[in-house]
Amino acid sequence: MPTDSGNIPDSRTLAKQRRREQLIKATINCVAKRGFSATTMADITREAGLSLGIVNLHFKSKDKLLLETLKYISEEYLRQWAKTLERAGPAPADKLAALVELDFSRTICDRKKLAVWFAFMGETRSRPIYMKTCAEYDRRYVEVEAELFAELLRDDAESRHDPQVLATTLDALIDGLWLDILLTPKEMDRNRARNLVMNYLHTVLPDYFQPASGLE
Repeated sequence: MPTDSGNIPDSRTLAKQRRREQLIKATINCVAKRGFSATTMADITREAGLSLGIVNLHFKSKDKLLLETLKYISEEYLRQWAKTLERAGPAPADKLAALVELDFSRTICDRKKLAVWFAFMGETRSRPIYMKTCAEYDRRYVEVEAELFAELLRDDAESRHDPQVLATTLDALIDGLWLDILLTPKEMDRNRARNLVMNYLHTVLPDYFQPASGLE
């Protein structure tokens, strides 16, 4: 059977993709170590082991490279998030619990990635494109979580909870704990943060979530 070679990237395309990812990962490392404004193109090229000409060939400017880096980490999270929802099963409580596990997993809750994410968040006021990108992803997560909470509450006529409020509070709680993990790692680690979130879910919806152990 003939293959559809048009869907297979050629070696030049693959090499270009690898270079782009190499530069984006170097940018993540530099921003995590030096901060947003202190990171220069020279830092990034040195971290990547590439020439400035290669960077300019792929991204033209530091601003474009930084924007692509923001999109990269956002889309990486979105892919993991979508896979987690798919694998969690049909029950909305299981889906929400699985998303909490993801948010405090080693893959996502990495202090280097957190440092980069909050660095971009700190630039949203002066760079509207960053605000738009962050807001679009955040809105998507909250909308889905609100739908999951709404499913849980659909058969509970006595509940006074608002699914949107629950989802917004959950999102804010996770963001706050990520910041605690970044700034005060001795006081807050991934496991403690996850348990705090699960205890919040148990407090507001005790019929669907078990309290977490290990909190002192």
